[in-house]
Amino acid sequence: MTISNKKLKVYLIAGEPSGDLLGSRLMRALRTKTDGKVEFFGLGGDTMEAEGLNPLFDITDLAIMGLIEVIPSIPKVLRHIKNTVADIVRVQPDVVITIDSWSFCSRVHKALRRLKTSIPQLHYVAPQVWAWKKKRARTMYKYIDALMTLLPQEPKYFTPYNLETVFVGHPVIESEALTADGEAFRKRHNIPNNKRIISILPGSRKTEVIKLLPVFLESARRLLSKDKDFFFVLPTVKTVSKMVREMTKDTDLPLLVVETQSERYGAFQASSAAIAASGTVALELAICKIPHLIAYKVSKLTAFIISRIMHIQYVNLTNIMLGRCIVPELLQEHCTAAEVTANINDILRQGEIYQKQMQGFEDVRKTLSNGEQIPSGNAADFILQFIERKNR
Repeated sequence: MTISNKKLKVYLIAGEPSGDLLGSRLMRALRTKTDGKVEFFGLGGDTMEAEGLNPLFDITDLAIMGLIEVIPSIPKVLRHIKNTVADIVRVQPDVVITIDSWSFCSRVHKALRRLKTSIPQLHYVAPQVWAWKKKRARTMYKYIDALMTLLPQEPKYFTPYNLETVFVGHPVIESEALTADGEAFRKRHNIPNNKRIISILPGSRKTEVIKLLPVFLESARRLLSKDKDFFFVLPTVKTVSKMVREMTKDTDLPLLVVETQSERYGAFQASSAAIAASGTVALELAICKIPHLIAYKVSKLTAFIISRIMHIQYVNLTNIMLGRCIVPELLQEHCTAAEVTANINDILRQGEIYQKQMQGFEDVRKTLSNGEQIPSGNAADFILQFIERKNR
């Protein structure tokens, strides 16, 4: 088969909102590179659906965080793995591309390997083996044919173990957040110019929202008690939007909940600062130069286990990439309304935290790019070249 004379069948699996966003950009890039001669199957969220994907099931079921918290959902997740593998066999795609969510995706890959299909199996976004489970890098070649990484330092962890690995760049630098209109967002929602907007981002998993949103809302109340000229925007996603609206419906805060991607990015550009869960969103804030802090909390048992197996000084990718702490990390017992409020106040005063962030965010943006083409374009090129090689 050649890419030019046959419609390509691509099976995509994105189990979380961050992967869904990467998947939507990859879909656009593949459609452009193939002149529209591509059809998509698999799993994804709202943004992949908007690009034409009809997902096999609702990925909300996979949006679980924590080693202990995941246990009640295991039977449902196992059923989803079985159904996904069966669907891949039915579709017989030209390639399977899993995106992030390695715990779920690896099980799909392993099941396909056992069936001895000839379908190329690729993974997009490397598991963070530099942080924990370093031995995982030694065995991934058994389950996938190639790996595309977002960070430039990652290929060296996998190539020594017979896994073709390529750094394609981080799609966060092609985020629509960079070109969003903050003033238009204010006007659309009648937010006066004298109100300083704080974005509240409690995560995309139910366990994150349950633990973080009450802390973030209390921080908002404390900020408002000292200064009435604040307005709070809470961008959320499909996986947790119902829960977020339920938890905020009786709040007395000047608070707006938004759900779409364009509204999310408009809020970013209108914001003076942000309070965020750890994750990809922190990188989006960094490349937009929105000063922020990250906060995170898991169960005590999960925290204990993680502390024994993680091998890194920081958890925030901005700090990891720079090798220094410019984004405050308020974790576990430090994830309190008092500490969040104190750090946000320092940022708003444009004190030391703010100055360090403004100096560091430009370095992050340069590091995350890879050549003149956008990262999703690099990923699409690699995928198409890989398929061509496999079919020679």
